[in-house]
Amino acid sequence: MTTPTPTAETVTALARRYRLECNMGSSDAPDWQLVPGVLEFTPSEEPNQEETTPYEADGWGEHAVTQLDWQIEVKLAHRHHPETGEFNPVQVHLRRTARRFGAASYVHIRYFDRSGQPDAYEGRALVTWAPEGGDAKALDQVAVTLKGSGPLLEIENPAEGAAGLMAARLRKKTATAGKEGAE
Repeated sequence: MTTPTPTAETVTALARRYRLECNMGSSDAPDWQLVPGVLEFTPSEEPNQEETTPYEADGWGEHAVTQLDWQIEVKLAHRHHPETGEFNPVQVHLRRTARRFGAASYVHIRYFDRSGQPDAYEGRALVTWAPEGGDAKALDQVAVTLKGSGPLLEIENPAEGAAGLMAARLRKKTATAGKEGAE
């Protein structure tokens, strides 16, 4: 009796696989820049479910999804330049946008799997910027919430270059090994 070879899916992905970027340009000429200092990253989508149970359902509940909401909660290390002391321009943009009204209160963001996996999204969001404060030994950290406004669109992963090619090779190698083990 031989010991079966474990499948490749037994390796756990790391939470730090995501890269968050903010468009510092315009919609016509995007300038995607890294949001630096991400310590925690939590994307979520929540469906609004309404009851639709008619009398003829014989007591069994029925529901329908009527809306989807999305948001991203991020904890950032508040970054500044070591020589000039100026804060990172992308973080400054997020902080300033959190204090604006109307069309100026939205940021255009995207996030994706840095290894090139097909897990990439883009959308417009409102910003909440909340410094965490702390005692004398604490680091300057900020809780940022990006509350989606409109759809969170699936996009082609911008990391699909060298990293995407490497991931594709690994998937192909894993698939080939799986076929050989099945024979």
